[in-house]
Amino acid sequence: MSTPARKRLMRDFKRLQQDPPAGISGAPYDNNIMLWNAVIFGPDDTPWDGGTFKLTLQFSEDYPNKPPTVRFISRMFHPNIYADGSICLDILQNQWSPIYDVAAILTSIQSLLCDPNPNSPANSEAARLFSENKREYNRKVREVVEQSWTAD
Repeated sequence: MSTPARKRLMRDFKRLQQDPPAGISGAPYDNNIMLWNAVIFGPDDTPWDGGTFKLTLQFSEDYPNKPPTVRFISRMFHPNIYADGSICLDILQNQWSPIYDVAAILTSIQSLLCDPNPNSPANSEAARLFSENKREYNRKVREVVEQSWTAD
């Protein structure tokens, strides 16, 4: 069955394969176009450098009119990422637009890693350290990066 959402996701997937943005990858999981696995690599020259962070994207038949549910599977320490891996990001909530595709979603999340919004904290400890003790914040981020290498 080919619905508008599924057709759009196929187009997103083709575009992601043909012109992948730096440091991100994603693909449908196990022949299910509505569920994707993705990986975001920590951007160079940031505390996230060298990290490999896994996410899932769950799409509904309302896509692209509604955003997917995006969640980190990898353990994260970030002001805008909840303990369960869900992400506090405007384009995944109230600023969503159908012009965003999978590549745009993943690119936005990647830039959020380096440019958090401590005023909208999902993790209050990370937000506090980011604002008050950057050195300790960066140390905790490095721990998460090192764990990302060994996590399955």
